[in-house]
Amino acid sequence: MSRRRLRRVVDKAMPSRDSIENNRWLRPVASRVMHSALWRFTRRSVPRGVALGMLTGILVPMGQIPASAVLALPLRANIPAAAATTFFTNPFTTPPLWVAAYWLGSWMLGPGGAKDMAAAAPGWIDWLLHDAGPATATGLVTIAVALAMLGYFASALLWRLWIAGKWRRRRVAREAAKQADGVPARRV
Repeated sequence: MSRRRLRRVVDKAMPSRDSIENNRWLRPVASRVMHSALWRFTRRSVPRGVALGMLTGILVPMGQIPASAVLALPLRANIPAAAATTFFTNPFTTPPLWVAAYWLGSWMLGPGGAKDMAAAAPGWIDWLLHDAGPATATGLVTIAVALAMLGYFASALLWRLWIAGKWRRRRVAREAAKQADGVPARRV
């Protein structure tokens, strides 16, 4: 799919500014949500949005996109980047993520760390509440923070590389235009 066609599909799917401002649920906060800094792709807001999307995508079980949009307001994060990054957790990635979170949490809490609390009452409900629950929660928080940090730094690095490439292409085009005009090229 070409960029132009993808752009048309995205533009069709995106709600207009008027529809967001006139939405009865968003009307009280529409002026804050529609602030241009939250929708502009900048080198600071996009990494914040990616990190926020990772955190809310992993830690918030339901309503991840609204949660990331609400949390983007005080953090001045990019709302589209935060909303898109929440899709990291989906039906294919969530089960392995939760298993990894349980293993990591069990390792972090150590042998018998959570089992001491459940020693009085055996059974799977007690295991779920006293062993698996704390281990999974500990693992999820750890994984969410680690992936948010990784997403922040990776998106900041990719942003820098993208901008450096644009500058390089612009410089090459400028030098090619000078050579076409007969002006000697600058040595780098």
